[in-house]
Amino acid sequence: MAGYKNPAFIIKNNSPEYDKLYAPGISAPHAGIYRCNKCGHEIGIAQGHVLPPQGHPQHSAAMGAIQWQLAVYAIHNK
Repeated sequence: MAGYKNPAFIIKNNSPEYDKLYAPGISAPHAGIYRCNKCGHEIGIAQGHVLPPQGHPQHSAAMGAIQWQLAVYAIHNK
């Protein structure tokens, strides 16, 4: 689970982007922290970089296909 120290750096956001699931091997649509919906492993990734494959650590076949879910979205000020 993602953690933080300073609550001034995080805001509550109910964007539907947090509800979407992403397949391994696709480009991350947002910079941020993604969580594997099978094992809970989290990764930080830049927008456009490729989400890790099925073996990010290796999953058993019983776990089924993994999907990544956005946990923390990096909002870029323009």
